[in-house]
Amino acid sequence: MELEDRIVIATPEGLDLQLVLAGVGSRFIAAVIDLTIQLLLIVLAAVVALALIGGFAGEALFYIALFCVYLYDVPFEVLASGRTPGKRLTHLRVVRDGGGPVNLTASFIRNLLRFVDFLPSAYLVGLASILISKSNRRLGDLAAGTLVIRDVTPPSDTLAPVSAQPRVDSSGWDVSAVSNEEMAAVRRFLQRRVGLDQGPRRELAHRLEQGLRAKVAGAPEGLSAEGFLEELARVKATR
Repeated sequence: MELEDRIVIATPEGLDLQLVLAGVGSRFIAAVIDLTIQLLLIVLAAVVALALIGGFAGEALFYIALFCVYLYDVPFEVLASGRTPGKRLTHLRVVRDGGGPVNLTASFIRNLLRFVDFLPSAYLVGLASILISKSNRRLGDLAAGTLVIRDVTPPSDTLAPVSAQPRVDSSGWDVSAVSNEEMAAVRRFLQRRVGLDQGPRRELAHRLEQGLRAKVAGAPEGLSAEGFLEELARVKATR
């Protein structure tokens, strides 16, 4: 069992957010899973490009496929909340230094520099960097400004309602005035709230609710702050 290394991040709302850093063991397991998938993709590319197509066109297609497989992590990190299949199975994710989602530039940098972490072989440079760095980061993470963290709970449960507020009829809510950036802040809170102490958790929920309630037409009074945020996230995701 890995010892938990934590990092504390000051949020724009003025509260501290604790993230649990991924250790060497869990990252290794995730890497093995992803590497297995990558090897299968390379074999498939070789069969299609070299065996079925052949010639110069086949070789060119194979090398293009190799480059795409090398950057295998990028689409998952950008489009799947920082989780490759291996990270999803081990409940890990890649985030920015501030705890926000990874963008295309950061993901491209951290994965393009993977070959440096691999030197001289078997990820020795990357392993040494993870062990030496205070935030468990390989060189690619240091260059891209990213962290690999452990989800406190499985990803499928992170947005599940945990407040005692009963489900309300939100079919008439107008949430068009709420921006994507504001919703990202709401989702980050809902995903990380279980790791917050009760006092900061209530205060942050209240601040978010107060800032967004005026932008949501049709929301009834009487909802708790977390109940309002849960319903807002659900409604926004369906429209």
